[in-house]
Amino acid sequence: MSRFLRPAARLAATASARSAVAPRALPRFASATLSVSQRRTFADAKGGKEYTVREALNEAMAEELEQNDKVFLLGEEVAQYNGAYKITKGLLDRFGDKRVIDTPITESGFTGLAVGAALAGLAPVCEFMTFNFAMQAIDQIVNSAAKTLYMSGGIQPCNVTFRGPNGFASGVGAQHSQDYSAWYGSIPGLKVVAPWSAEDAKGLLKAAIRDPNPVCVLENELMYGVSFPMSEAAQKDDFVLPFGKAKIERQGKDLTMVSLSRTVGQCMVAAEALKKKYGVEVEVINLRSVKPLDVESIVKSVKKTGHLISVESGFPFAGMGAEILALTMEYAFDYLHAPAQRITGAEVPTPYAQGLEQMSFPTEALIEQYAAKLLRV
Repeated sequence: MSRFLRPAARLAATASARSAVAPRALPRFASATLSVSQRRTFADAKGGKEYTVREALNEAMAEELEQNDKVFLLGEEVAQYNGAYKITKGLLDRFGDKRVIDTPITESGFTGLAVGAALAGLAPVCEFMTFNFAMQAIDQIVNSAAKTLYMSGGIQPCNVTFRGPNGFASGVGAQHSQDYSAWYGSIPGLKVVAPWSAEDAKGLLKAAIRDPNPVCVLENELMYGVSFPMSEAAQKDDFVLPFGKAKIERQGKDLTMVSLSRTVGQCMVAAEALKKKYGVEVEVINLRSVKPLDVESIVKSVKKTGHLISVESGFPFAGMGAEILALTMEYAFDYLHAPAQRITGAEVPTPYAQGLEQMSFPTEALIEQYAAKLLRV
């Protein structure tokens, strides 16, 4: 019950934990966070290279534009300005204004254009400056794109990729800090992915562009400038990641943490702290894919550890944590040694005030505290 009483309950329960949090932990992880979170991301250390998430996304689109002349990009400022977050930097100069197209500030219009182009056989990549602005185009995404293949009896695919920043962003207020993972994940016909690392970003975006279904690629603005090691295999132009397959970022035997997007890195930091303080071995699962969801990996891990915490930045009511806990109850209830827990954003429109904003989303200290309480250490 206390979960739904936040932020008041969180204030009382975690005041001491928060006192150690830096006044402005955003927009990037602290160096300690990076050192912990990066060391486990190589698929193969041979030939590895550092990539920011921004560079990985840019490379993915460049490779797909090169390989398939049906692929084109559109959105606000994606061409001449090189993208609001410089994700599309250099692509206009390389591929021209027929393949990289600046649009007016009208999400409803250019999203409809993208869906129409996909129904005509092209493969558009539609960028939203933030997925909060995609609310202006919700009908095109949910009704026109997601439902057409089913309603046509499998005759008419809709190969469109919707991408852009999603979730918590620093200092931009309530209308720009929402997590739409659960929103879009609840729609049959949409595939939804949420990358964390550079390899996630490249492999999932390339898979989305090649998929005949509409795909929402929910990135995170605060991760764009964060560097990760990328394996030699991931640097190749044929690298894709399958949808519906999570990645175990850290092996453990005492507790399963299931997370997605930016909170994966926070779980990694909390897991390292739990090991140092209590000798607890936490298994961290990076979902990567929201829809389809890798239930098998979650259940397999819970059977091993006997404990589960879901961590996300979205709202608690009907969120990703609610779905993960419900599925665990259905398929792994007999293996749980204690009730599964969820850590989410607060049930409140994101405050603009810095102090209140920091209290509205999970922190490494909060995750660590929840885990220690669950395990009674």
